[in-house]
Amino acid sequence: MSTVVQDRPRAGGAHGGRPPDLARGDGGRGDGDPGFVGDVALFGLWAFLGTVSMLFIGFTSAYMIRRASYDWQPMAAPSILWWNTAALLASSLTLEAARKRLREWDLRALFPWVAATGFLGILFLGGQLLAWRKLAAQGVFLASNPHSSFFYVLTGVHGLHLVGGLAWFAVVLVQVRRLRLTPGEDGLRLFATYWHFLAGLWVYLLFLLFVL
Repeated sequence: MSTVVQDRPRAGGAHGGRPPDLARGDGGRGDGDPGFVGDVALFGLWAFLGTVSMLFIGFTSAYMIRRASYDWQPMAAPSILWWNTAALLASSLTLEAARKRLREWDLRALFPWVAATGFLGILFLGGQLLAWRKLAAQGVFLASNPHSSFFYVLTGVHGLHLVGGLAWFAVVLVQVRRLRLTPGEDGLRLFATYWHFLAGLWVYLLFLLFVL
């Protein structure tokens, strides 16, 4: 008598691939890119950025109240700030280009784009220092008037967060040089989220200080 042996279905489905892992938080997409809730690091980063946002919302409230006072003296924006803005926005573009190269396994072109991002970030900070020096040469200091006080404080706090971003960038650069990032995946996602946030925050501060 013959015995009929039935093949058990493979855990990965008909093609033998890895089964969807709902614990990853990617909804079973299987693309290795966990969702917001499933990515603990990304969730923690956005929690931190939420705290930073609340800090600047507090600054904004104080700024709007203070600018209505009788001793408010509007100051013109140093022209170099617009060049700084261009450099910072360009750094976001180069970072996105680096992410694209990593996802496409183009490791040869990855390092130049990542390095360009850091160079533009350093250029931005150098421009900020130059803007402060120019204002000081014109006799505009932290305590000169309320507008200059807010300018120094807001741009200074933003600059400190950007210094932190450059420290993170140094770690990323080492990972790129040592090929620690996995090709085909978005290993720059966390850093890009933080960096783009700072770029957007800077545009907001310029609008608040000199356009609004």
